[in-house]
Amino acid sequence: MSADEYRLSAGEYTAVVTARAAALRQLRHRERDLIVPFPEGGPIPDYRGILAAPWPNRIADGAYTFDGVAYQAPVNEPERGCALHGFAFGLDWSLESRDESSVVLSCIIGPGAGYPSALRVTARYQLDENGLHSGVTATNIGERTAPYGVCPHPYLVAGPAPLDEWTLEVPARSFLEVTPDRLLPAGLRPVTDHEFDFRRQRTIGATEIDHAFTGIDFDGEGRARLIARDPGGTGVGIAWDRSCQWLQVHTADKPAPLPNRLGLAVEPMTCPPDAFNSGLDLIRLEPGDTHEASWSIFAA
Repeated sequence: MSADEYRLSAGEYTAVVTARAAALRQLRHRERDLIVPFPEGGPIPDYRGILAAPWPNRIADGAYTFDGVAYQAPVNEPERGCALHGFAFGLDWSLESRDESSVVLSCIIGPGAGYPSALRVTARYQLDENGLHSGVTATNIGERTAPYGVCPHPYLVAGPAPLDEWTLEVPARSFLEVTPDRLLPAGLRPVTDHEFDFRRQRTIGATEIDHAFTGIDFDGEGRARLIARDPGGTGVGIAWDRSCQWLQVHTADKPAPLPNRLGLAVEPMTCPPDAFNSGLDLIRLEPGDTHEASWSIFAA
C-alpha cells in the first residue's frame, strides 16, 4: 500500500482512496469489485473514481463569463475543445484525518486565470456495514463570489457478465440531449418512449449512454437511488441527496482496441454540463459560504 493512498475496511467492505484527486481507486464487497479499479501508483485512466470540482463535466472551449468577468480554464479535452471535470483532478490532496474505516482529505483550488476565487474543498470517505458513504464540502475562502459544481466519477460494476446483460434502474424523467461531436447541451427531453427510459428496471442491451438525466425522483428521506444488476444475481447501487439534481450516466463506450464498456459511470451532479455558461443550477458561493453534497455506493 502506497503512502499516497489509504485503505479502509468495515464489515464486508474494503476501499482504497488515493491522495491524487481524492480518488476512489478500489471498492469491494466480499472481495467483489463494485467499481472499475485502477492500478496503484500510476495515472488514473478515464477519470475513474475522481472528484470533479469546481465543476462537473464540460465547459465549452474552457471559456465562461461570471459576474461580468471573462475566464479561461485549460482545455484538457482537446478532441472536443472543452475543459473537463474541474481542477481537483490534478491535485494531491492533503490528509486531514484517518482511521480504520474512514479518511478525510482536503485541497485548495484557485484563484487564477481560470477561476475567480479560492476554495477549500474537503472530501470524506466512511465505510460501514451498509457500504461507502462519501461527501464533499466546499468553502469559499477567497474574496470574490465563485461559481461551483461537483460530482463523483465512479464506474460501477454489477458483476462479471458483460454490461449489455446488466439490468438498470434510473429514477429520472428527463435527459439532456447533447451534440454528437462535443457532447454539449442541446436541450431537455422526456425519457418517455425513448431508449433512455430506465425508470423501471430493464436490460441495458446495446444502448449507448453518455448523457445527463434530471427530473429525479427522491424518496421521503430525500434520497435517490440507481441500481444495476448482473444476471448472476449480484448488483451495485448508488444513492445521493437532493444537492445533486442531475445524474450523468455513461456506458463507457470505447473504440477498438481500447477496452469497451468495462463499467457504468454514474455521476450525481449538482449542475448539468456547461453550467458555467448556461447558469443552470449553478451554485454561487459567496465569500465564507459552504456547500455540501453526499452519496453512497453499496452492494445490491
